[in-house]
Amino acid sequence: MNPWFVFALMTVAAVFAVLWPLGRRYPSQTGGTEASVYRDQLAEVDRDLAGGLIGAAEAEAARIEIGRRLLAASDQEAVPAAGPNHSLRRAVAIVALVVLPLAAIALYLPLGSPQLGDFPLAARSQAAPDGKQPLVNLVAQVEAHLEKNPTDARGWTVLAPVLERLGRFDDAVRAWRNAITYGGDSSERRADLGEALVGAANGVVTGDAKAEFERSVAMNPDEVKASYFLGLAAEQDGRTGDAASIWKAMLARAPPDAPWRPLVQAALTRVGGVAPALSNEAMAAAKDMNDTDRNAMVRGMVERLATRLKQNGDDVEGWLRLVRAYLVMGEREKAVMASTDARQAVGGDAERLRQLNEGLKNLGVDG
Repeated sequence: MNPWFVFALMTVAAVFAVLWPLGRRYPSQTGGTEASVYRDQLAEVDRDLAGGLIGAAEAEAARIEIGRRLLAASDQEAVPAAGPNHSLRRAVAIVALVVLPLAAIALYLPLGSPQLGDFPLAARSQAAPDGKQPLVNLVAQVEAHLEKNPTDARGWTVLAPVLERLGRFDDAVRAWRNAITYGGDSSERRADLGEALVGAANGVVTGDAKAEFERSVAMNPDEVKASYFLGLAAEQDGRTGDAASIWKAMLARAPPDAPWRPLVQAALTRVGGVAPALSNEAMAAAKDMNDTDRNAMVRGMVERLATRLKQNGDDVEGWLRLVRAYLVMGEREKAVMASTDARQAVGGDAERLRQLNEGLKNLGVDG
């Protein structure tokens, strides 16, 4: 339907709504009954005079007053019923018929676009600023680019982790394989491919994923992601001892501030292992630090240990290390609080509670 025709109908309806009240005839304010009332009063005066209820002078005076009122009422009824002021009605009618449509057209022409066709969703996505586009739209654009340029290794490398974030693990696996094919092999890409395969298998380290992690470690023995997942594969196979060995080795050679240390420590605790002390390299690095940096490093380690014990309090040795650390730092109140928390955590196991009490006694925090 032509939009101008629709707009015309809407304008007519609006004008009609304005003019309809102005065209109505308003009933007389007297209701057409005042004159008849006065006529009845004249007849009543005549009856009262005939009955001797009033005198002739009073009757004549009443007739004069009622007659005056009757003439006034008759003149009022002779005037045509009127609504609002005629000049005001004409002004409003002119505005409704002429000014209102012209003003609407003048406003719409510079702002409206009645002939503009539909704007497809894909075009809207492309027209939106990149910073405000939904992630799925950006992915669609990159995928469209890679369909035309399938050998763009950088494009596949950028796309793959985003697909994992969206839960499209099968597509992420394909993207990582293309990144390796067109961008070259590396331990990082093999580890990323293995991680995508684990995601596609709902967290299970499959044979294909394990093979990718082994390739990654063969290229770089210090590849963290691949080593972690190889430990996870051992745990899932029931080889908790092998898993603990892998994760202990990772922690032993890791720097104190490695961001992945809490994850590996939690995994090691899960299989019943105990996190090792700092490696010789880390101890040497600590010796070269100034007092401020050294204290910050130690406090960071103590805080991470305390956090881990709050999550899993069955580690008696861990509690004893935490209490010892607080004593070394001169924070005996924290050491006493930690010993109380430790007793509560292992209170359900008589043997562990005995070991804990003996260790605390040796540290001088008995009681």
